[in-house]
Amino acid sequence: MRKIQLLILLFFLTGISDSFAQQPQKLNSVEIYNQIKKLNFLGSVLYIAAHPDDENTRLISYMANEMNARTGYLSLTRGDGGQNLIGPQLRELLGVIRTQELIEARKIDGGEQFFSRANDFGFSKNPDETLKIWDKDKVLADVVWTIRKFQPDVIINRFDHRSPGTTHGHHTSSAMLSVESFKLTNDSKIYPEQLKYVTPWQVKRQFFNPSWWFYGSQEKFDAADKSKFARLETGVYYTGIGKSNQEIAALSRSRHQSQGFGSTGTRGTETEYLELINGERAIERDNLFDGIDTSWNRIKNGKPIGELISKIVSKYDFSNPSASIPDLVKAYTMIQVLDDDHWKPLKAAAIRNIIASCSGLYLEAVASEQEATPGSTIKVSLEAINRCAVEMQLASVVTLPQNTTLVQNRILSNNNDQSISISIQLPNTIEYTQPYWLKEKATVGMYTVSNQENIGIPDIIREVKVVFNIKINGVEIPFERTVVYKYNDGVKGEMYNFLDIVPEVTTSILERVLIFKDTKSKMIPVKVRAGKDAVKGNLQLELPQSWVASPKQIPFTLDKKGTEQTFYFEVTPPVNPEEAVIKAVAITDNKRFDKDETIIDYSHITKQMVLKPAESKCIRIDLKTSGDAIGYIMGAGDEVPESLTQMGYKVTIIKPEEITPQKLDSFSTVITGIRAYNTVNALANKQKILFDFVKSGKNMIVQYNTFGKLVTDQIAPYPLKISYDRVTEENAKVTFLAPNHPVLNTPNKISEKDFQGWTQEQGLYYPDQYDPAFTPIISSHDKGESAKDGALLVAPYGKGYYIYTGLSFFRELPEGVAGAYRLLSNIISLKQPIEAPKQELKQ
Repeated sequence: MRKIQLLILLFFLTGISDSFAQQPQKLNSVEIYNQIKKLNFLGSVLYIAAHPDDENTRLISYMANEMNARTGYLSLTRGDGGQNLIGPQLRELLGVIRTQELIEARKIDGGEQFFSRANDFGFSKNPDETLKIWDKDKVLADVVWTIRKFQPDVIINRFDHRSPGTTHGHHTSSAMLSVESFKLTNDSKIYPEQLKYVTPWQVKRQFFNPSWWFYGSQEKFDAADKSKFARLETGVYYTGIGKSNQEIAALSRSRHQSQGFGSTGTRGTETEYLELINGERAIERDNLFDGIDTSWNRIKNGKPIGELISKIVSKYDFSNPSASIPDLVKAYTMIQVLDDDHWKPLKAAAIRNIIASCSGLYLEAVASEQEATPGSTIKVSLEAINRCAVEMQLASVVTLPQNTTLVQNRILSNNNDQSISISIQLPNTIEYTQPYWLKEKATVGMYTVSNQENIGIPDIIREVKVVFNIKINGVEIPFERTVVYKYNDGVKGEMYNFLDIVPEVTTSILERVLIFKDTKSKMIPVKVRAGKDAVKGNLQLELPQSWVASPKQIPFTLDKKGTEQTFYFEVTPPVNPEEAVIKAVAITDNKRFDKDETIIDYSHITKQMVLKPAESKCIRIDLKTSGDAIGYIMGAGDEVPESLTQMGYKVTIIKPEEITPQKLDSFSTVITGIRAYNTVNALANKQKILFDFVKSGKNMIVQYNTFGKLVTDQIAPYPLKISYDRVTEENAKVTFLAPNHPVLNTPNKISEKDFQGWTQEQGLYYPDQYDPAFTPIISSHDKGESAKDGALLVAPYGKGYYIYTGLSFFRELPEGVAGAYRLLSNIISLKQPIEAPKQELKQ
């Protein structure tokens, strides 16, 4: 399904300059100077935590920009289990968004990004559960792999490995695995299969990065004994760019838009504390690299390079950065002859970028179209311009992945733009553009990545590139550029995307879950989209024998690339309740295409294409419903309205400003989306209207909101206080506290079976204090914990019902959990009994 989510256009800091996410970085003179200084520091720090947004961006920025260290962040997960404040995408699609948000954050604070294969399966209360659902050995292997590949001198853990059960189980697990890895990475007997690509490595020091929230409050942290901690004064002001370290960190953290982590920059002194937990104790306690050679001397024959770079720094001309090019080219040639597998390629790549920036060398490869199919030929426009007085020559260009060399021998004179048109023949075997970690079948706790070399790579792996071989002062230097697509938007100006490799045909069943309440057939829409011109074939549904689709196949013809057409199949379910997965398949030229293309397009990240099986879940369910018109007030974003429509309800999305007695009068039920009272400020002034709606004899269902930061304290007509209570074990045993209540009996008889097969969690942020007017309906709890009774609270108010639920309907309904549909139907159907009219007493 080709979904597009657009947000208001935002500008942000890339490095230190404003840019769109997709646009190439262009450094100014101060930025170039800072990058040259960084060439002379050969030390590295790896920060380790569990999720996107766990990282301390103030510390990452300080290490990268003040210390000039190579700084990385290893997030064990891609944040797939969180909530999404900017759209409906959850699970792996949310993981794609949060991956890109981390990549954009690192562009700002100067760090690099890495991941393990761990899947964020949702909240976990302890590391025992986490490491059981994750494959502990594989995640530990990924931590060891990242350390051996990155070769950090110092590791900093965000979380404390000694405090299981006090925070998210993923948090503690990240620290425990990091600590365990400290003694393993230098042992060639540990994960020896990795040594085909990397060498053993011993980290010198490992720290824990405490902050006030580990102590419970800022006051307790201020009073704690920190005499043995290393102290870093991170409140640095960078005069060259006019920003404080905290301001850069805030811009970085504000990339986490899907989690609502917009941050305001601060200024002034600030201290970060680090507790040594492994390795050598430094003589200079506050110097993380004390006793570690971070100069070029750590590489054999590297000393002259360091001396030359020091000379370049001292003689740098801010008004003419190109004056440094001859010495930079000389340093580049000296690096090429080093006998070193780690720092040599890293510093060579850095110095190439600096040379390009010093010269204003702009190199770009732009495809004529944004999408192409395997085996096709694409037209690419090359641009090469040298904007300085240093003589350069474009010797040749090499097109990848077929590795074809095109000799050019063009002089690149100062500010003389060179345009070249070429064609690139794509191999038939080229991979489709998609997140590589989603290509293979995953488990609840782990993504599958069969290629060892790909593990940890943050982004989509793009194969179509052009290498510009530029001769400068007699030295040929390769500059690699990924092929992009760009166009001009009449409002936003120049817009960039990458070239995507797509299937010839994609298919999509337009409903992710299809509900059949009886044996009546349904017309199922299936969309076909052409990835190239002149596509024709046959479309069919694959489904179990007990389900029937008519017709068996439908011929289609799509003349133009990008053309879409929707066809309809009549699907008849079996007599008895049953679940099935149906797949939409297009057959063209004897080739089978069964991928659904989803586009994720937000302005703060690079546009993403995700290919998933073109499948939907069909449920023949024993489901009775009553009531028909529902008003839905969106919160942070969910897909519940689509599920309600599948159940047979007429659903209308109500905007906050539309909440009036007249607007609500036509609905039998109003439902607020997840976190509505956290995110929709206008609700604070609409409560009386909503409560009067209930009083008149209607129902109001409020789905979960997070603890704190509510737009109003009166989210219910009676006192109710939300807590951190949650049940993360999705199949935790459920006890019925009010077994005779209509919500468990009408129109569907709810049993324990209806709580089987739930995904990720039963529910979250249950109220723990509520007025006696509320009837708690169910109780459950995670292993070893006390009962949690606030999952579903029902209170009569006037002639209607107010219902608060922390049950995770927003996860269960899109996953096709039958019991969730049955229970929600009962909640919607609640009605108070009508009192019999009083009869007059006869005299």
